[in-house]
Amino acid sequence: MNRSQPVGWAAHREAVQTLQQSYAAIPPGDTVRLAKKTSNLFRPRAEVGHGLDVSGLNGVIAVDPQARTAEVQGMCTYEDLVDATLPHGLMPLVVPQLRTITLGGAVTGLGIEATSFRHGLPHESVLELDILTGTGEVLTARPDGEHAQLFAAFPNSLGSLGYATRLRIELMPIAAGVRTTNLRFDRIDDLLEVVGTVMDTGEHEGRHVDVMDGVVFRPGESYLVLGTFSDDAEPGSDYTGQDIYYRSLRSKATDRLRAYDYLWRWDTDWFWCSSAFGAQIPAVRRLWPRQYRRSDVYHRIVRWENRYGVAARVGRWRGELDRERVVQDVELPLERTGDFLQWFAQEVPMAPLWLCPLRLRDREWPLYPMHAGQKYVNVGFWGTVPIEPGRRDGDVNRLIEDKVFELGGHKSLYSDAYYDRETFDRLYGGPAYRAAKDRYDPDHRLTDLYDKVVGRR
Repeated sequence: MNRSQPVGWAAHREAVQTLQQSYAAIPPGDTVRLAKKTSNLFRPRAEVGHGLDVSGLNGVIAVDPQARTAEVQGMCTYEDLVDATLPHGLMPLVVPQLRTITLGGAVTGLGIEATSFRHGLPHESVLELDILTGTGEVLTARPDGEHAQLFAAFPNSLGSLGYATRLRIELMPIAAGVRTTNLRFDRIDDLLEVVGTVMDTGEHEGRHVDVMDGVVFRPGESYLVLGTFSDDAEPGSDYTGQDIYYRSLRSKATDRLRAYDYLWRWDTDWFWCSSAFGAQIPAVRRLWPRQYRRSDVYHRIVRWENRYGVAARVGRWRGELDRERVVQDVELPLERTGDFLQWFAQEVPMAPLWLCPLRLRDREWPLYPMHAGQKYVNVGFWGTVPIEPGRRDGDVNRLIEDKVFELGGHKSLYSDAYYDRETFDRLYGGPAYRAAKDRYDPDHRLTDLYDKVVGRR
């Protein structure tokens, strides 16, 4: 099926009915999970429970170019969503970096990208959504009205309150291309000062800024990428072939990409993580088919390693230390980001790091309590570190959790977490979560949020 073609309302209603039937068939007390081919979670979890049939919920129902809205099914990937909106000169307000992130996943599990300094997080562009709750009902939740509590608590609930079947989202215009300026900084504080100015004014040196993110290669070398939408439709740089996007920041002061290529610039090499599979070695890259240089392929390799541990066994045979997975995204207040990066450089031997400025649009969300109007910077780091003698697996992640908390930040929950329950409830809106859980999943058929995140269930 061509996913750029709308699935239509009749097919959507049939798919929702199929989902409800599969949910009703699960015996009470048995674990519920989604039966889906892709996942962007980065923590191993037990493959138990009954899979809900979401096979018919992975498309775009309709796009309204005049209203600049889209009706989208919950399991629709952003790749398919972008394919449906770009022909209208439109895009979602925030398009997370990886092609197979689903809209429902980004809303219930959070997401971010280079438009987030203007448009916040993906769930902030949701106008209303239908959710299959723990009772088996499909309820329509909006910012106000009968189910406003569910609307507010759904972001960062990671499926523990229900699953989105349909979302109506805002869209925004995007031009044919994106022109970027890659600014190098020797001092991270200078980079962060420019970030603050752009967030205040929307401009840099008189030029409008539509997108902004950055990369820290080492403490004395970082880059801020400022982009502006351009009507220039000529072909631009291609980072799906031999050239690698993040490396280009060091060699190009300016760049130009087609809008489509810009949106997926990070996916081809999974930021820089493809290097772990040899995909950045020129000879290997030439042999690796272009269509398989993408994040979901790399993720399948990681899941295979998590299951069988082949690379870990080879490392032990070579006498190498076991390694701890450190795959995290954290949000720090802008004024504390420099402190975190300085600490990180001293304590965690990992680089590069991704920077993505962020500001919530107009309200706060109880399960991820950031302050509306405050400037934040997302710091992303994805890799492994050796488990030094005297340390245990997870200790580096625990240090990061403590530091982020000390600096007034927040940590996304798509990967490993080690909080005790009391701390977790304090950081992630425990009272609001329990109130919503008791109302919309009174029999607790869906796995509890803490058990999902920390217990890896």
